[in-house]
Amino acid sequence: KSSHRRRPSKIIFTPVFMTRSVFNPRFEDLPRVIPIFPLTGALLLPTGKLPLNIFEPRYLAMVRDALADKQRIIGMVQPRTPDLDDNRGASGYGGDQPVLYKIGCAGRITSFTESEDGRYLLTLSGVCRFDIGEEMAGKDDYRRVIADFKRFRDDVSDPPVFDIDRDRLLLAVKEYFALHNLEISWDAIQATPDDKLITSLAMTCPFGPNERQALLETETAASRADLIIALLEMAILENSSTSDISH
Repeated sequence: KSSHRRRPSKIIFTPVFMTRSVFNPRFEDLPRVIPIFPLTGALLLPTGKLPLNIFEPRYLAMVRDALADKQRIIGMVQPRTPDLDDNRGASGYGGDQPVLYKIGCAGRITSFTESEDGRYLLTLSGVCRFDIGEEMAGKDDYRRVIADFKRFRDDVSDPPVFDIDRDRLLLAVKEYFALHNLEISWDAIQATPDDKLITSLAMTCPFGPNERQALLETETAASRADLIIALLEMAILENSSTSDISH
């Protein structure tokens, strides 16, 4: 089965310089009810950009409705039980509806194209995280929730200023990318400001669904940076331990 995320055949990491758009809604203008797109392993963070390949009829309808709204908002949420075969998540009591994590991230459709075979190719730009307050009645088989943004008001503020051990982070990044045979634009990495680098790494590194959810739920950018360093170093250490055992 095909994935809704667009992935290149070979991962090449080039940080994207993301800024808050003048077109982003003000916090006061964020919609109360938003459509949600449950997708295993997909991480969207504020100021991040997530490319999506939409082909299921219910999500085609969701995109059409979102485009008709002036805010063009869609909420990305992970299913609690990963199902990487179809990238939706295992079904819960709702039959075809997976049980979801309670925290997601709202994104605004900032680019959109139609394919000749009936798909939508779009980019979601992260605006603000939210708590799921209550699930509403679905529409055209896609799900909608009351989104509570209050706890994450700082997501729509100016980019945070924080200190990280950048030398330690870059060393871990270099070893991790070599371990996974990922190409890297090192000049771009070194030129990327801390906040944008952390967002790019969190969204691009091939972490598992649980790790991605933990990165989404960190309260501050500084704590997200600490978690990324820990995840990178743990992966390097685990690979080293496995290599030692095999020899």
